[in-house]
Amino acid sequence: MLNKLVSEGISRRDLMRVAGRYGLTSTLLGGATLTGAITLPRLAEAANSTYEKRFKTPAKHTLKFGASGFNERNLLIERAGCLEFVRDLEERSNGAIRVEFIGDNAICGQLNCVKKTQQGIVDIFAASTQNSAGGAPYYNVLDYAYMFPNRASQYHFLYHPESERIFREPLRKQHKLHFLFSVCQLRGLQMGLKWKDRPDVSKIEELYGTKNRVTGTQLGRIAMTLLKLNPTPIAWEETLDGLKTGLIDGAETWSSAVAYANMSPVVSQVIDLRFFSGFEHTAMSTSVFDSLGSDLQDDVMESAYFTQALIQGAHEAALVNTVGHSVPQLPNTIFAKYGTRFIPLSDGERQKAAELCAPEYVPQPWEEWRERINGWAGGIDTYTEIHRIARELPADTLVENVEPRRWWKS
Repeated sequence: MLNKLVSEGISRRDLMRVAGRYGLTSTLLGGATLTGAITLPRLAEAANSTYEKRFKTPAKHTLKFGASGFNERNLLIERAGCLEFVRDLEERSNGAIRVEFIGDNAICGQLNCVKKTQQGIVDIFAASTQNSAGGAPYYNVLDYAYMFPNRASQYHFLYHPESERIFREPLRKQHKLHFLFSVCQLRGLQMGLKWKDRPDVSKIEELYGTKNRVTGTQLGRIAMTLLKLNPTPIAWEETLDGLKTGLIDGAETWSSAVAYANMSPVVSQVIDLRFFSGFEHTAMSTSVFDSLGSDLQDDVMESAYFTQALIQGAHEAALVNTVGHSVPQLPNTIFAKYGTRFIPLSDGERQKAAELCAPEYVPQPWEEWRERINGWAGGIDTYTEIHRIARELPADTLVENVEPRRWWKS
């Protein structure tokens, strides 16, 4: 957001003066309400109005929200709901909860936001579950290959009351993290510039032997190894240069992550492999949640539900209208601007990939991690349970038609 405001012609010095008077979060939230040309007086007025609204009553709890690399600008690309959650929670709690939003990697990044939440440095964080798996290994439960057939099944699981027993409760017990809401996508391969002049990938065999960046997920590495994709750990900050120079062929992530992280200029082909989940989620410390008292806990849950439902529609629209995750692509999308080709593999090719790496077809490589995860969950057969829930919906269900449910209520 700060970069956006500076690009509107407001000097960084003036911007910092406004933020110094009204606070960075009030300035950011106020600026996000403005449309058209943004001038310093308009920004100051919006920041003041937001400040007065947020501080009209003394807060009982002030929470730090470490939002990794997110800001107001890129949250319009990947609709992760962070700012909507802040606004709604502050209003719903009548100011009893105040949230200080700290994005742009200023307090934590994709790989360490989870640890800083566990350490009490931040109270709430946003990052991918896969990048967070290094500090909270139970997140791996979401990453069995081809467990989710589509995005609709991912949202269905997060809304499902059984997600409490299978996923959320073990996460709280094992890692002291209270899962709130998430963007849902499925991971594919994002091929770098060395693939720019090559034909569109149409068969999984064309990807065999390529070298691809992997996130912190252990189960994702199993799938990539079985698909002969040579998973290579590379820091997120170094991935862009690797795709540009050809140090790596590609990276496993999802479309909107490519777009919001400014990777589109160095990604030539987005291969829609959908081989395991991509959740850009927000969670909070369980100790912080427990300290709020029942009424404010209800506010947090209702705001999380509101935000999850908002994400469900807004992110699907942004995938087509903003990112370019469609065939044909709309002309003004980010992918169209940079010539990034979206490649939807056929159902047959994805089925072929599933038969090469999914636990239902190739169980042995998964057994050690599956047993470990099931033990953390108290003996639940996690893969079988989630796989079943993910297939309760008809295969052709559109994401916008998934019923939002309050998952903590039966």
